[in-house]
Amino acid sequence: MKDTYLLETPSQTAGPYVHIGLAPHAAGFDIFDNNFGPVLTNAETRGERIRIEGRVFDGSGTPLRDVLLEIWQANAAGRYQHPQDHQHDKSLDNNFRGWGRACSDFASGVYAFDTIKPGAVTGRDGRLMAPHVNLWIVARGINLGLHTRMYFSDEEAANQADPVLNLVEQEVRRNTLIGQKKTTAEGTLYQFDIVLQGENETVFFDV
Repeated sequence: MKDTYLLETPSQTAGPYVHIGLAPHAAGFDIFDNNFGPVLTNAETRGERIRIEGRVFDGSGTPLRDVLLEIWQANAAGRYQHPQDHQHDKSLDNNFRGWGRACSDFASGVYAFDTIKPGAVTGRDGRLMAPHVNLWIVARGINLGLHTRMYFSDEEAANQADPVLNLVEQEVRRNTLIGQKKTTAEGTLYQFDIVLQGENETVFFDV
């Protein structure tokens, strides 16, 4: 009997049709009654209002202009809006969605989320994690979505004790996970640029 060899299936990236299916407004389509967007709050949401803004760069330093990003985070008390978060000593906020989706601007490459600053989350091992936002990035040229985190530059003491940040041995690499606080006329902004590869590559997680 002859040996049978199976050929590798060709790889396929996420775009460009990812925008039509996941963020049709960004692609100029109005096809869903409920469009998931980059604003995670309403007028009744508890917590400090912030904006997270940045760009995603490829290995040559060129900003990508067709990136889709999702974030999910805890509320101001440090609890996720999810039934599997059993931190019952922390209050829920039904006016905070806790999850958002945004596309980079097709002209500038800038993405932005309007949200609140999260509280510290208790990890599975009972250790407290520094306030952070989880991100998922997908675009043409990325075969699998990339997972990373953004921590806050004004939470230095909490960041130094964070069990996940401490898994990153080199300080220069840890710094790729820190959003830089800026005060603007509109309010508090955290600048968080993401570098896909090369020098200053952002730390990504195997989730």
